[in-house]
Amino acid sequence: MVETLIPELGSLPHDTVVYLHDGSFHGRSLLAVGEAHSIRFQSNTQLKAIDHFLEQHKDEWKVALFGYNLKNSIEDLSSKHPENTDIPESLILVPQMLFSIERGNIEVISGHSNPQLSEVLKSILEPSDSFTQEAVELYPRLTREDYLEDLGKVQQHIQRGDIYEMNYCQEFFNESADIQPFETYKKLHYLTRAPFSVFIRTNASHLLCGSPERYLKRIGDQLISQPIKGTTRRGNTPEEDELLKEALRADEKERGENIMITDLVRNDLGRIAQPNSVNVDELCEIYSFETVHQMISTVSALAKKELKFSELLQATFPMGSMTGAPKVRSMQLIDEIERSDRGLYSGSVGYIEPNGNFDFNVVIRSLLYNSESHYLSARVGGAITALCDPEKEYEECLLKADALFKALR
Repeated sequence: MVETLIPELGSLPHDTVVYLHDGSFHGRSLLAVGEAHSIRFQSNTQLKAIDHFLEQHKDEWKVALFGYNLKNSIEDLSSKHPENTDIPESLILVPQMLFSIERGNIEVISGHSNPQLSEVLKSILEPSDSFTQEAVELYPRLTREDYLEDLGKVQQHIQRGDIYEMNYCQEFFNESADIQPFETYKKLHYLTRAPFSVFIRTNASHLLCGSPERYLKRIGDQLISQPIKGTTRRGNTPEEDELLKEALRADEKERGENIMITDLVRNDLGRIAQPNSVNVDELCEIYSFETVHQMISTVSALAKKELKFSELLQATFPMGSMTGAPKVRSMQLIDEIERSDRGLYSGSVGYIEPNGNFDFNVVIRSLLYNSESHYLSARVGGAITALCDPEKEYEECLLKADALFKALR
């Protein structure tokens, strides 16, 4: 565990560690340790509290996590299921120590260090696929029949015209899991090479995230969002891999799902953008990751002047790829039809720089774990449309969860 390898971590007054990747497997990562200042808030918190905290600490680096149920502060929505891992619903913190790690070089951004710290960090952060841990199984919350029944309900709402598309998620869980959280995260990261992977420990709660998806990035006035819709496996040979990639590119169903969500994201950004500045820079491009090919679109815009962070959340959160279209009605049906609380899943984790630039992921392909209760959870989902085949959607869920299962073996 991190605290046994870096003595300072074990004695911090706040038991919080966040390790996140900055958009590429071999690019920069940030390690935030402790909470010099922080704000935790529930799903019914007034968003102006976020703006107040950010204004108070505008000259400092911040790390933030926003759970899916922040939607309840943005719209007139609720959540009826319990969350079993006790990870904070949402949290913004100014770390006591912050390190930037890039190509083996470790820079202290804020806080203090010691001469041995760089070498210790290199050793514990090195990606690995080899550590000893008894295999842990995850069990489906739903039977296959339950899943197909729920998708039938979603498609009935689509046929009635209530929605066009909905992201439906199911849970796999274990109520007595014993894992080494950081080592398991490193194995997941090694398996996926995910550009937006994150490890969080806050007290006994942990997030082990292998996300390939960006929610929102800001550079100066420019906002960038990259919704994912469309997934296929990697091939066993270069020839098969290329065929699968091209088949995904040509799949009209997958393209239709992606275009619907791209249009939703375009409309979301339009609410906070300068006039005539929203662009679809990439439509249905194929990106290849270690375990899957993904169809990704890129939408950009210029932010309105004096845009508050709460206004940005109100316009764009949660990510459209994890809700559906229309967004609010889809979220109502998600709470009605799904059988467990999403918690941090479908939410976002990222950082905010002193100059106001930020980058946030979408929390998918993730394990949530409580080391005291030993509850372990993984959620996977997909876009449900009128044209989708529920049996194939179930198989796609298993494909997305495969790296999570392998990280636990």
